[in-house]
Amino acid sequence: MIIDEIRMELNKFRDMKYREMQVRIIPTVKSDRIIGVRTPELRQMAKQYAQAGDADLFLKDLPHRYFEEDQLHAFILSGMKDYGECLTELNRFLPYVDNWATCDQMSPKVFRKHRRELLNSIREWIGSKETYTIRFGIGMLMEHYLDGDFDPAYLEMVAGVRSGEYYVNMMTAWYFATALAKQYDAALPYIEQHRLDDWTHNKAIQKAIESYRITPEQKDYLRTLKTTGKEQRNRR
Repeated sequence: MIIDEIRMELNKFRDMKYREMQVRIIPTVKSDRIIGVRTPELRQMAKQYAQAGDADLFLKDLPHRYFEEDQLHAFILSGMKDYGECLTELNRFLPYVDNWATCDQMSPKVFRKHRRELLNSIREWIGSKETYTIRFGIGMLMEHYLDGDFDPAYLEMVAGVRSGEYYVNMMTAWYFATALAKQYDAALPYIEQHRLDDWTHNKAIQKAIESYRITPEQKDYLRTLKTTGKEQRNRR
């Protein structure tokens, strides 16, 4: 009953123009799985179902049929207040995540109070073979451990990831671009020493140069570190 109710509610919020845009930017999800519901409506639904205590059956109904159900699931998890329950449900859900949007918009608030314990899970996620589990782990490392809780060892953890998956490599690039903005001196040697694969290396530099948090002088230097096609061939 709760699944049918949720699907009826989702279809009430359908926006066809928004759906067309989502189909274009989320290529890993089949178009017939996308209803076209905007994020504010999904967040409000997640809040309502969580507060009413009606979410348990929905969370157990995996895999979900629609992309928006995955989004709703992610937002419900993000609002959970019990760390242990959130982690259990998250680990059950992660193998079913099949797109960057659900992965990146899932950010449990309770993690902020449990950063020490969270590191063990992050190591497991980054060591996974699942594309979006790895991406999520790197994303959590980027979100929670590039400020006061930073440790240079975390840079090594991400630099050690080797993947042929675009969505893993893009998150790695995003992580190092953010690290350059927040922990420039610690992150720079990884770029100077070409510790990342060529595509990720250049993408990290590109994203760092686009950041307003990088100084003009730093941007000029980073430009000199980009890998050219000739250099890539010489390293093969």
